[in-house]
Amino acid sequence: MRRISKSEATSHPDLLVGIATADDAGVYRLNDDVALVQTVDYFTPIVDDAGDWGRIAAANALSDLYAMGATPLTALSIVGWPRDSLSFDLLGDVLEGAANKLAEAGCTLVGGHSIDDKEPKYGLAVTGLVNPERVITNAAGKPGDRLVLTKPLGTGIITTAIKRRLASEAVAAAAIESMATLNAGAAAAMRRVGIAAATDVTGFGLLGHLGEMVRASSVSAVIEYGRLPVFEGVLELAAADVVPDGSVRNLRAVSRFTRFGNQSASEQLLAADAQTSGGLLMAVDAPLTAALLQALEDEGVTGHDIGELTERSFEDGPGSIVRVR
Repeated sequence: MRRISKSEATSHPDLLVGIATADDAGVYRLNDDVALVQTVDYFTPIVDDAGDWGRIAAANALSDLYAMGATPLTALSIVGWPRDSLSFDLLGDVLEGAANKLAEAGCTLVGGHSIDDKEPKYGLAVTGLVNPERVITNAAGKPGDRLVLTKPLGTGIITTAIKRRLASEAVAAAAIESMATLNAGAAAAMRRVGIAAATDVTGFGLLGHLGEMVRASSVSAVIEYGRLPVFEGVLELAAADVVPDGSVRNLRAVSRFTRFGNQSASEQLLAADAQTSGGLLMAVDAPLTAALLQALEDEGVTGHDIGELTERSFEDGPGSIVRVR
């Protein structure tokens, strides 16, 4: 990626957001009033029901657009399918679930591409529109901003439990419903209040995506662990070592720049848990925090004030820019 980032193909006067800041989507200005926002995401099945997988995959891909303040416009399906071992009826269920979620978002499916693959994979490349002056990035956070998170943490752990037949019906249903819920309401709330910095919490977990935000914004952050929203039962699963390999890798990676307090090993894993279609993490001017929380509530979304951005500091040692207390 470092070699690609230096390529001439990644630079253009109208490329407003590229790969340099590890943001959620690319933004390319068409004119003074309109910019394209583009992203792509796909993954192997994380739940048992094919229709739920399609719904979650669509919500997950669209989340990158919502995090940038964009309105979804079109989508292309990406399919890898083992044609000799899985029914095409199942694939039809996946596609129908995704199409229903795209319709809910007002996003038009315009086509896609499929290949024969030993392991099933599904996702979408999605395109949206945004005013170039209203792009929301992960690089505009400021010291003193409060950090507001939507959606509970723990979907990586719960989907691992689903695969191992260890998740209760209630726990699995709660996680599936959350993952299949669009971040459209959260995006509308932050546009209404005027948020400048945000990201969505997905594969790198809360701390991984927060790390991208603080590096891009040249700030540090403090997280209040007790304020984090989590799914019921997820800590018990983590304590029983029902944890995806991705979350273990995440924790190893974020430990390079994070200093934990007295959190247990399970709690640390939860803060780094690899999420699918997680919530939005927003940095808001402190005086606007109450207005944002109210705007979220008006949209039917629960927001959680989980910490703040601070002046860049390495007081806990070289490389430490995030503290969890």
